[in-house]
Amino acid sequence: MNQVKVVKIGGKVAEEDDDLDDFLTEFVKMKGHKVLVHGGGVIANKLAEKLGIKPKMIDGRRVTDRGTLDIVTMVYAGLVNKKIVAKLQALGQNAVGLTGADLNIIQATKRNPVPIDFGWVGDISSVKVNWLKAFLEQGIVPVIVPLTHDGKGNMLNTNADSIASYVAQKLADKIETELIMCFDQPGVMENGTVIKHLDFESYQGLKKNKIITDGMIPKLQLGFKALEENVAKVTIKNFNSLNDDTKGTTLQL
Repeated sequence: MNQVKVVKIGGKVAEEDDDLDDFLTEFVKMKGHKVLVHGGGVIANKLAEKLGIKPKMIDGRRVTDRGTLDIVTMVYAGLVNKKIVAKLQALGQNAVGLTGADLNIIQATKRNPVPIDFGWVGDISSVKVNWLKAFLEQGIVPVIVPLTHDGKGNMLNTNADSIASYVAQKLADKIETELIMCFDQPGVMENGTVIKHLDFESYQGLKKNKIITDGMIPKLQLGFKALEENVAKVTIKNFNSLNDDTKGTTLQL
């Protein structure tokens, strides 16, 4: 095994069966070894509301109290993950669903409550890819959910983009690795047009001028960090153009 692709898909796609089916059909067509990381925040929000738990967000980031942690664990590791694994099996792709706690793949530390207490949210401290490599060598796709653990018996809610970036970085220590972040937009946009190639200096200017804002900022920061850690290629694109190398935004240092 000399190449692997780490693909992250946003939670909005998982909410719509037709979109998810289209994406997974393209994912299965992707040649070579691959890892899938997925979110599920939209579905978690809907379940929380049904259970009378109002989602609390600060600067676009979820506050995870104990009740919310139970919900995201059920949704991410249960409902969404197993639906994706089942659909992959139906498409002829053997897959296994994993949290960071499974096989001790991803440990994290509970985020410092100062200055903002985000609750049971984890910042990644270690990623162990030996088991991921073992699955990949057997033709099995690891399907990783945005949950880690602290090594003390506690699950932690962790950003899916972070997990994808850190997994790609660690795999890149041993294998040529590509990171693809998919969502419902065609790429990084400027005045309604996709930016084909984005280097770090240009990104800083676009951020300063508030052309790049909100959730796109941490996504891009994680993408550039992956390049710094020897990930060979990072692309941000629409989930429908997964196998079209002419689409999306390619990051450059």
